[in-house]
Amino acid sequence: MTAGAPLVLTILALSLAAAGCATPPQPRQPAPLPGVFQNQRPSDPPNWPSKEWYEGFASPELANLISQAAAANLDLEMARARVTQANARARQAGAAIFPSVDAGGTANYLAGHSTNGGVHETDWAALLSAKYEVDFWGKNRATADAASHRAAVSKAERDTIALTTLAGVADTYFQVLSLRERMLAAQSNVDAARSLLEVVQVRFDVGMANPVELAGQKATLANASLALPGLRQQETESLAALALLVGHAPENFVVSAQSLESLQEPHVAAGLPADLLRRRPDIQSAEDQMQAASADLTAARAAMFPSLTLTASGGLQNPALQAAVLTLSGAGPTLNIGASLMQTIFDHGRLQAVRAEAAARDDELITAYRAAILGALVDVENALAALKHLDDAREFQIESVAQSERAFEGARLRYREGSGDFLTVLDAQRAVYAARDQFSQYRLARMQALVTLCKALGGGWSAN
Repeated sequence: MTAGAPLVLTILALSLAAAGCATPPQPRQPAPLPGVFQNQRPSDPPNWPSKEWYEGFASPELANLISQAAAANLDLEMARARVTQANARARQAGAAIFPSVDAGGTANYLAGHSTNGGVHETDWAALLSAKYEVDFWGKNRATADAASHRAAVSKAERDTIALTTLAGVADTYFQVLSLRERMLAAQSNVDAARSLLEVVQVRFDVGMANPVELAGQKATLANASLALPGLRQQETESLAALALLVGHAPENFVVSAQSLESLQEPHVAAGLPADLLRRRPDIQSAEDQMQAASADLTAARAAMFPSLTLTASGGLQNPALQAAVLTLSGAGPTLNIGASLMQTIFDHGRLQAVRAEAAARDDELITAYRAAILGALVDVENALAALKHLDDAREFQIESVAQSERAFEGARLRYREGSGDFLTVLDAQRAVYAARDQFSQYRLARMQALVTLCKALGGGWSAN
């Protein structure tokens, strides 16, 4: 046995002792998933949204706006750039698994003179050198895996941003149309108030109405007119927000549709909660983050083991061999092969601290993964509950508008003929406007609830 063998055995013994302190944690599973969604109607068969879920609203204009957003949204462009960066980092980390090879050349001119004479020579070398760290403990592989999972995280985050952006386009588009509906209702209310004012004025002129009725109707007309500027301002702001989402300047940005009435309601129904785990990019992102943390922990444990590095270089040089004892003069082929074994003996607990940090990070992201799953279930339940309650209210909303319009028309005709009460007309006018405005907001809530459900169900996304 050589003199260096005991030292090597000592290093290996210390590394095995360190390995005993690096027992991997036991994997933990996420919380059990429910069998069905609580607010899903049993009569609805599963109908997950497709990637083109927005086409279910039967609006070519909406589909065109979403296509523009997918191509030009600034948040999406930044997310795509982050994916490219993450992929490059993954390639960098993966390169450590393989040997590195370098080529180099050197030239050195030496000259000297003494009483014994003068000597000069030129030493040169043209070499290829290779270096490889033997990955006994899987540190380099774990580091590469962690980078690969982080690249997957970046892709899932990009897809999450895309899903959020496209849902935002649909939401804002519907809001614009709803505001236009509400402006039409407000303008209709102004027209009705002006028409009634004409009736009151005629009755006042012939002594059948008192000044209080005339002043009251003028105030009603003024109040009805006040609603329009506020709605126009909201429409302007919504159009600007929609322009930003599709990557367009707000100037000269036009939306043609005027109401929600022409839109269809797509049929979307959730499947099993367990299927949701592969249909939401944010859950996939949380899972990849958890796996990256696990790989980091593996690398941190492996760093406590000795590292073995092999080196080799060869080529042509002059002199053919340079050594302290023997130098072989003249140009010729050369080969150098070496190996080094390195083990940290004392670092004041730095490696243990790195491992402890990685273990705590692993614990955190396991919990974050569970939180992402629970959050997704909450999103779906809330969206299903919203649609369920809106379905329950549909009949009452329609009846409210119909009866309010009937009551106002009857009260107006009776007052015009001189047999009705003016206050009854005023109350009926306020009621019909409120019913129409509320119904427009109800239709907006339904459309946005459907968008929310499509988003909560992953928007047609699926894990590859």
